[in-house]
Amino acid sequence: MAIKESVKKLTGRRSFLKGAGVAVLGAGFWADETLDAQLQHTNTASKPSALRITDVRMAGQIIRLDTNQGLVGYGENRDGAIPSYVLELKRNVVGENPCNIDSIFRKIKQFGFHGRQGGGVSGMEIALWDLAGKAYNVPIWQMLGGRHRDKIRIYCDTPGAGDPKVFKERFDRRKADGFTFFKADVGYNLVSNVPGTAVYPSGADINGSTVHMFTGMELTDKGIALMAEYMAKVREAAGWDVPIATDHFGHIGVNSCIKLARAFERYNLAWMEDFIPWQYTDLWKKITDATEVPTLTGEDIFLKEGFAELAKNHAVDLLQPDLLTSGGILETHKIGDLLQEYGVPMVLHNASSPVGSFANVQCAAATENFLVMENHAVDRPEWGDIISNIKPIIDKGYINVPEGPGLGITINEEALKKSLGEGGRYFEPTQEWDLDRMSPGRGGQPAPGGAPAAPAVRRPNDRLWS
Repeated sequence: MAIKESVKKLTGRRSFLKGAGVAVLGAGFWADETLDAQLQHTNTASKPSALRITDVRMAGQIIRLDTNQGLVGYGENRDGAIPSYVLELKRNVVGENPCNIDSIFRKIKQFGFHGRQGGGVSGMEIALWDLAGKAYNVPIWQMLGGRHRDKIRIYCDTPGAGDPKVFKERFDRRKADGFTFFKADVGYNLVSNVPGTAVYPSGADINGSTVHMFTGMELTDKGIALMAEYMAKVREAAGWDVPIATDHFGHIGVNSCIKLARAFERYNLAWMEDFIPWQYTDLWKKITDATEVPTLTGEDIFLKEGFAELAKNHAVDLLQPDLLTSGGILETHKIGDLLQEYGVPMVLHNASSPVGSFANVQCAAATENFLVMENHAVDRPEWGDIISNIKPIIDKGYINVPEGPGLGITINEEALKKSLGEGGRYFEPTQEWDLDRMSPGRGGQPAPGGAPAAPAVRRPNDRLWS
């Protein structure tokens, strides 16, 4: 009786019933019948306990989950990831209650992996959160425990230019737009046409898929001096009072990474990013310990375990999950909390559409050690067109945290169709991925009973957002 009286008092408190408590408790603390009874006086958008996923569809990289109550949830496959990474999960989620986010994630995470292959699981998880937030009529950040900030700082890439005046003009435009954090690519490609800037075996794969340390490429003193000279121009153009990060140095060896970092120490950089692949913890620590420039990696890591290894060994100074690879919103929130235990700030890598960007925003709002989030679309005014309810999306270097339910965004269907280009597939039926026609294995494997194999390639008109 005492519990019933307590619940009755709480039903009048909008902040409780529309906040994180109900969404989290509804996932298992209260029986569905008890929760539904208490929600009868609450402004929900559906009957959450009876909500079921009925279909999975895609428009380019954008994922849509349909339900039996008319609610739809949106997520995003990572840039460059093929649609089958998402669609092969259909058999695992149709019929499920999307509010059981963690339970579904634990079932599907076996189908993800590092790099682009994490995009399907991560994008699906985002769409589940969007549905749960809409069902309970609360923003995702509220269900994660509330927010630490009401706007998210953005860092923007600034294309390089041979002429320092042109480069300064670009930085000045960024500053005038309100940006307070910057990144520039300062790699070997800037000096590669100058003889004597690097040594490597003739015919070596220095720009391909060969891992950095195995190309045999090392920078010369001349190459490092020219790259440092270019970095000096970048710093002068931006000014000495703003943080600048750097990236894309080339497939160079560990010793060259150290020499280059030491040459860049005088420019007070925010970080130097992805010198080598993230898996080499000991080599990362060797680089980090040899320089005073902060180091960063992490955009290709799936799940928190890889981040834990780098953080506990203090192999890098900052870690940067890509939410569309790392496992989605909750896993990235957990990653942030994990990193905080080791004193490591979390940066968010983001090369996505506004759908993926607002998933990052929801996570960043609720994660205390978040520092700054990337955006690749500063020079693309059409980038934000697919969202109709938030204009501008980036406001003076920040994205304001939405108050609306789920991701807090409304899709502009016409703009999304236009973005796909001629012949682009717009949320077309995906019956070839239905349970009775699916292979029990991964996409592209023969299906039982002579059914056609599920497609496992990206279609030409599935647009990328990076």
